[in-house]
Formats: sequence, structure tokens, C-alpha cells
Amino acid sequence: MDGLPSIIVPDITQIKTIEIPLPTADVPYYTPMVVPPSDLRDQEDEPVKTVEETPEPPTLKIPFIKQPVPQPSAEVVVAAVTTAVTAVAATTLSQPLIENIRKRAQKFIQGKINKWRQNRQKRKDSLQSSKKM
Repeated sequence: MDGLPSIIVPDITQIKTIEIPLPTADVPYYTPMVVPPSDLRDQEDEPVKTVEETPEPPTLKIPFIKQPVPQPSAEVVVAAVTTAVTAVAATTLSQPLIENIRKRAQKFIQGKINKWRQNRQKRKDSLQSSKKM
């Protein structure tokens, strides 16, 4: 066993660690300062505001409906009309384009189906002719 190499491992030495305390800081605290607004006036200068009653919204009378239907505001009507006009315009403008694409796709797919049928028929014919021989 003299010919085998051997390794000499030194003894383990204990390494001492230093304990570092956590840092602390004194956070400054300032008392908040209240600054009045620049347009501050005495309360007596301003007239007392009274609560006004809101008027009832206008209603529409439809002959076959017993209850009156509230009339929508101008903003709602403008939004609805704009949406409707945009939808109709988009449909009207895109319909010929979509129709053209549909026709071309249908022709292409029909051509592929016809080609597949011809190839299938040729295979059947070739199989039948090889069986007869």
C-alpha cells in the first residue's frame, strides 16, 4: 500500500465572527404647519346659499304606454347617434371587401375539393385496372 497516494487534511480551526449591531437613526419630526388658502374671506361676506330644487327631467308621452318615459339628455343622444352612424358606415364600407374575400376563398376551397376528388377518382381507377390484370 505504499504506492497509493494519500492526502493529509489539516485540523479544522474555528473562525470567530464579529457581532455588528444594527444601525439606528434619529428620524426628525416636524410639526405640520397649517397655511390658510389665499382666497380666505370672512363668512359674513358671502351670501348664504340656499338649496335649490332640481327640476324634474323632461318626459315623453308615448300613446300606448301609461307611464311617461324620461327623455334622455343631449349627451346621451349624441353618443347614441354617433355610435349608430359609425356602425352603419363601417358596415357599409366593409361589406363589399368582405364579400370579395368570401368569393375568392370559396373559389379557392372549391378548386381544392375538385382537385382532391379528381385524385381520388384516379386512384380508384388505377386500383381497379391493376386488379383486372
